[in-house]
Amino acid sequence: MHNKKIALALMTATALSACSAVDRIENLGSAPKLAPVSNPAEQPTYRPVTMPTEQSPAGPQMANSLWAPGARSFFHDPRASHVGDLLTIDITIADAAKLSNTTQRNRTNSDDANLTNFFGLENQLAKLNMDPSSLVKMGSDTSNVGAGSVDRSENITLTLAGTVTQVLPNGNLVVSGHQQVRVNNELRDLQIGGIVRTEDITSDNTVNLSQIAEARVSYGGQGQITDFQQPRYGSQLFDILMPW
Repeated sequence: MHNKKIALALMTATALSACSAVDRIENLGSAPKLAPVSNPAEQPTYRPVTMPTEQSPAGPQMANSLWAPGARSFFHDPRASHVGDLLTIDITIADAAKLSNTTQRNRTNSDDANLTNFFGLENQLAKLNMDPSSLVKMGSDTSNVGAGSVDRSENITLTLAGTVTQVLPNGNLVVSGHQQVRVNNELRDLQIGGIVRTEDITSDNTVNLSQIAEARVSYGGQGQITDFQQPRYGSQLFDILMPW
């Protein structure tokens, strides 16, 4: 069974490597292809979001009134509020973490046992070639030292436009954004998704990443430089299977 799992892993790695090789051969001498502009809700990975929300009561329709029920102002609100509306998303990530841990443990054990006098029975031990004055003598030393440290710093500042893909029953908006930039045969791909309160959208139709619930941000790339920075599938598989 174990050999079958290893064989399956090798076959999978070979297939992935073959697919990657085919893609690289197709792009040989040309820049990576940009993804076509498409409806996010029609993507195979798109899933409608269901969250525990409270249905907002609908206001009564007032006849002969210029005020629309549920409106936040008398004039038209330029902020995104319906499916298909656009809004600007500011992504600012400035995370830093620094941890340092050191653990040290030492233990020394020593056990001695003798039976020099015990109602004369110690003489019976001598007949068995056993020294009554030194029956048991044991000792052990244990020492463990561990040290670990984490020093991480991330700074990302990006801005992109997102699309409202769903309006939840309580009025919160599900947004999705996708942006690709190709410079010198190197493709940069940025994707973001999450849930936004309409109250957090500013008057200039902008929302910050810190105000997006269930935010998912992906920032990666594709191209020759990115390819050289990634280890081969064989090396990755070897690192997983190598037990030492």
